[in-house]
Amino acid sequence: MNALLDRAPVIVGVGEITQRTKDPAQALEPLALMEAALRAADEDADGGLLPALDSLDVVSEYSWPYADAPKQLCERLGIAPARRAYGELGGESPVRYIHEAALRIASGETSIAAVVGAEANYAVANAAKTKIDLPWSARDRDAKLIRGVDYLHPLAVKLGVATPASVYPFYENAATAAWGQTPRQALVESGRIWAGCSRVAAENPHAWQREAFTAEQITTPAPDNRLVAWPYTVRMVANPLVNQGAAVLLMSRGEARRRGLSDDRLVFVWCGAAAKEPADYLFRDQYERSHAQEAVLERVLASVGSIGTFRQVELYSCFPIVPKMARRTLALPADAAVTTTGGLSFFGAPLNNYMTHACAALVRGLRGKQGAVALLYGQGGYLTNHHAIVLAAGAPPQPMLDAEYGVQGDTDRRRGHIPPLTLDYAGPTRLESHTTLYGRDGAPTHGVVILRTPADGRLLARVERRDSASLATLTDLDRSAVGRTGVVMHAEDGTPTWQITS
Repeated sequence: MNALLDRAPVIVGVGEITQRTKDPAQALEPLALMEAALRAADEDADGGLLPALDSLDVVSEYSWPYADAPKQLCERLGIAPARRAYGELGGESPVRYIHEAALRIASGETSIAAVVGAEANYAVANAAKTKIDLPWSARDRDAKLIRGVDYLHPLAVKLGVATPASVYPFYENAATAAWGQTPRQALVESGRIWAGCSRVAAENPHAWQREAFTAEQITTPAPDNRLVAWPYTVRMVANPLVNQGAAVLLMSRGEARRRGLSDDRLVFVWCGAAAKEPADYLFRDQYERSHAQEAVLERVLASVGSIGTFRQVELYSCFPIVPKMARRTLALPADAAVTTTGGLSFFGAPLNNYMTHACAALVRGLRGKQGAVALLYGQGGYLTNHHAIVLAAGAPPQPMLDAEYGVQGDTDRRRGHIPPLTLDYAGPTRLESHTTLYGRDGAPTHGVVILRTPADGRLLARVERRDSASLATLTDLDRSAVGRTGVVMHAEDGTPTWQITS
């Protein structure tokens, strides 16, 4: 048993950097933020580990893409790990890299591993706005930065529902109706959760915005908190305008002991699970739930026993609907804390790298609390990719097995009939879900609805700005619009348009 325990993967060091500046003379480029985070993680682990790294995962970086970021980072650090990998797009990806590094350590394939990422969107956006050239390393002008517009349906792109802020409301509004809530009640729940996130961020020295807001300040539209996509305001959506980096160092428990690291500093990686939904949200069976999310969370729950086992949880919080759905699967109470980090609206959303910061926060919270267990759950895309791992301040009840951790088969079995797209349809329809998009002046630009036909087809349509009756129905706080009926027609340019009839 001692030999097996010595192979158990542990997190030995975490490091973070948050640089609240947009001054081009002071702002660090993403590679420099990654370097600083790795050096901080190394110091957290008593130093001397970076030259011994044999595995490095760099989280996909968007604000200033490089040609071969892992190679350039290694050159900055003066290290030469045998395995260097650059990640794929996805907010869940740091969880996956930590999990896979743990599996390699458990199997003996890897000795010391690092996961690191950073973004400097705040500095880059300001430089673009002020037309200032940043004195940073060369940017890869040919980088293939995948975004929703690259793989979602052309009509979704045309109607403006190909970004996270415009797509997640479809799930928010469909789930609200399925749970028997009015939109007003759903906003109260969202405000309560987000106010809790802001309080956590206010106490986190690495958070971008360290101000605690009330629920009303978060959900009520105001000049400094305009509506973005109904029912989400600015304070309810992820904030990518940050300069932040984070890193995690892992090794086996035996290696940690050989290096003299104290047991109360070690955080074990117990187990994990992963699954995904179809990439294009128009080809999913419904918008009330995520089968992949449920399968992943139920698998890790079964691995540890019950939610009461978790001392802390980090439920990915780019938009309120994600932790709202997750807490129901986990049977968490309505007032449960869903973050130890602060959430992507207040801590900050360094694009794909938030979960590396979240892992660091959980590790700090677990250290010295023998037997404490925590859940780290991330998701990416449009409620597309889901990955969760269990962390603990103590050895796992059974060794981590180098086995298939995916629960895709379980996910696929749960999935119902996927309605065929019938975009050329005209006639009566039933509303499946919806949102309304707003301009920077706070006024609605148009609505977008997902509809079902009498023959069970699905289509996407626009609600014109001048159609005040339909927009009023979509934004009624006291009655969900889901299930209402209307008629689809086609504009001169062929775009489907919808008007409510009852």
